[in-house]
Amino acid sequence: MSALARLLPARADLARMLHRPRTDLVAGLTVAVVALPLALGFGVSSGLGAAAGLATAIVAGALAALFGGSNLQVSGPTGAMTVVLVPIVHRYGPGGVLTVGLIAGVFLVALAVMRAGRYVRYVPAPVVEGFTVGIAAVIFLQQVPAALGVEASGGEKVTVAAWQAVVDFARTPHWAALGLALGVAAVMLIGARWRPTIPFSLLAVATATLATALSGLSVGTIGALPATLPAPTLGFLEPAAVPGLLTSALAVAALAALESLLSATVADGMSVGQRHDPDRELFGQGIANLVTPLFGGVPATAAIARTAVNVRAGAQSRLASLTHAATLAVIMFAAAPLVAHIPLAALAGVLLATAVRMVEVGSLAALARSTRSDAVIMALTAAATLALDLVAAVGIGLVLACVLAIRRIARATTLETVPLDVTDHQDEEAALLREHIVAYRLEGPLFFAAAHRFLLDLSEVADVRVVILRMSRVLTIDGTGATVLRDAVERLERRGIAVYLSGLRPGHDRAVAAIGILPRLTAQGRVFPDTPHAIAAARAYLQDEGSKHTLVAAGAPVTAEPR
Repeated sequence: MSALARLLPARADLARMLHRPRTDLVAGLTVAVVALPLALGFGVSSGLGAAAGLATAIVAGALAALFGGSNLQVSGPTGAMTVVLVPIVHRYGPGGVLTVGLIAGVFLVALAVMRAGRYVRYVPAPVVEGFTVGIAAVIFLQQVPAALGVEASGGEKVTVAAWQAVVDFARTPHWAALGLALGVAAVMLIGARWRPTIPFSLLAVATATLATALSGLSVGTIGALPATLPAPTLGFLEPAAVPGLLTSALAVAALAALESLLSATVADGMSVGQRHDPDRELFGQGIANLVTPLFGGVPATAAIARTAVNVRAGAQSRLASLTHAATLAVIMFAAAPLVAHIPLAALAGVLLATAVRMVEVGSLAALARSTRSDAVIMALTAAATLALDLVAAVGIGLVLACVLAIRRIARATTLETVPLDVTDHQDEEAALLREHIVAYRLEGPLFFAAAHRFLLDLSEVADVRVVILRMSRVLTIDGTGATVLRDAVERLERRGIAVYLSGLRPGHDRAVAAIGILPRLTAQGRVFPDTPHAIAAARAYLQDEGSKHTLVAAGAPVTAEPR
């Protein structure tokens, strides 16, 4: 109960909403104007219709604003979520999408209670940029059939559907639809550069709707919005369908969490003095996805584009997002007859322009120039998004990023002969080498990815009688690293080389002791806190060994034990 209590709205939220209500009301109206064509377009693209997209923007927008962790976040249907929903519609139908939304809401609430929101910061930037590019490509291809005025076909594979639409258009061209789509997209792209504060998307859609009505052009339209919205259908939940639905719900929840937290981070960066609560944001998105299906809406997430508009419009509190939702509700119930006449090609143009604006060429170029591994991660994530699905692409990107990061860390682990901590480094080093004593400094993490290379390098030590391993700069040791250290010590000892350890950190002795090497070397007097003491012990050991060899050569019995 205490975990849930900290996720619920607080009195401070209400006080903030009452601080500057006029500014928030204006910002909310501005966002609503921008969000209307996007909500309709994403609803159509998801396969559930324009009404579902509008219901999502209203219900999810209000609930996420109330229960979420950001004062500036605007939620609703998004292009990224549409990409995930299209395969679900093909497999399970509209009822499957609504059910998946409910289950995803439960997952998000559970993540919030477990305080998992903090971990999104570990998603690398190349993965984020890669799946953003992939999403943009998928959204663009999804709109090709509507932009060309042909019936979508080809199943859930957007590349196949887009190609089939091009073939159908070549057989029977629909120039009016193509002209509307390209015109709306051009107005949005050019207008955004000329006057970013003007809602050119709404103006372009309104102009396209008026032009088709006056000219009598034959183009597909949204159609009448239903007076009542469907409730989720749960009767199809046969046992065989449950694993697939759970997997889809997990994908939806992962995407909602990732996109919402990234959007909240962007909003923080664009504002002054705003900081979101990641766990509460997950809770708000979970509540929104639990309730929205009851009104026929699709799974929702925070929308980066609408959130950015909200911040630029001067929003200061959650009142702006609530105003956005209320305005859309008024439009839905009061202006439904007008909305029904919007051409599908015009909405396709809106989403084509949205897809183009999602790609930040400057960010992509900067990452591509930074390192080769970043460029590979970004390209592979984008390709996987297009070829597979978004969640799989993020998983592939994360795995590849982890592998390359481990590779870089492993390469940073070094084993080198170094000057010792004595007064005259060169003379002392030469003297020690004449005495067949050599010191190696291990630097970096001694873990599974670097340990075997360390063993290979150390095994090539030759013409020495004592090896001192300086451990003070080892950052971490895992079980593999400790095991390989033991193997290296044993290999050297089998060759008659004595091994001393110096500078072993207190936190590392547990791993080394667990595999048995530390107790044995400690019992032999070969573990020291610093290198000078290890050198003195090594010289004493060699003197004892020299004395024993002298006694043996003279025929005297040897009774002294080696130190």
